[in-house]
Amino acid sequence: MTEMIPQLFDPLAQRRNRQRAAMTYANFAFLKDEAALRLADRVDLMRRDFDLCLDLGAHDGRLLTHLAPLGKIGTMLHSDPAVAFAKHADKPFIVHDFANLPFADASFDAVFSCLNLHWVDDLPGLMLQIRKLLRPDGLCLTNLLGGNSLFELRAALIAAEQDVTGGFSPRCAPMADIKDVGGLLGRAGLALPVADSDRLTVTYPNMFRLMADLRGMGEQNAMLDRLRQPTRRAVFMRAAEIYQTKFGRDDGTIPASFEIITLTGWAPHESQQKPLRPGSGKTHLATVIGGDDGDDLKQG
Repeated sequence: MTEMIPQLFDPLAQRRNRQRAAMTYANFAFLKDEAALRLADRVDLMRRDFDLCLDLGAHDGRLLTHLAPLGKIGTMLHSDPAVAFAKHADKPFIVHDFANLPFADASFDAVFSCLNLHWVDDLPGLMLQIRKLLRPDGLCLTNLLGGNSLFELRAALIAAEQDVTGGFSPRCAPMADIKDVGGLLGRAGLALPVADSDRLTVTYPNMFRLMADLRGMGEQNAMLDRLRQPTRRAVFMRAAEIYQTKFGRDDGTIPASFEIITLTGWAPHESQQKPLRPGSGKTHLATVIGGDDGDDLKQG
């Protein structure tokens, strides 16, 4: 029996949000740039080139600007659900949604996706499609926003709507935990899977500036069950007050947390190293779970 995938997101709303963001996207792309740098760092460590690549959910194609200086990318094909991004692109571009990838099997040496997959309902199915697109020993390298992203905004909006209206509606998209997405690579048939996450904290003068940035990124509410009528102004004013009271800093600014989960996997090939036998590893658990507290950015 085919497993039914619950539909959480409205693809028309997603496309509309990206369409509206396209013209001024460069003014709001700092988060995309940060995520792209993380992908570029990983490619830089790889001792091989990738002749034909796909950037899935390319926005304005800026991932290539971070990868090109490495000298490891041949041709990059860009794709995105929004026609507006394709119209302003000076590079190969295909418009399609994330549910169905219109490419032949074994077409690419690498498939990249930078900050898009948190908008996909059937993420296991998409990862399986990506696996089929890869040539043997092809690279799947993606990142997406994780479940700890925007927890401050989420908490403030829920509390404010309950205070003002007595209930609440879906406003922030649910995002996967690294434990949830870490197993997707292996389930899709990708070898040598690696999943890791890091946190980026952005400083804002107020909640409204944060929400303006989210609109500029095309990341505003696209939940299928979202409230369809305009939200009362009192809800947002109360949310801003709660945000400041609960999370605000001494200088009057507020933090906004973004968790970036990065997934790396390879299409199987006989030349790849084999996993170690259980118990043969030399890395201590304390080394694996250690890490820093993340990076900080400031938005004026």
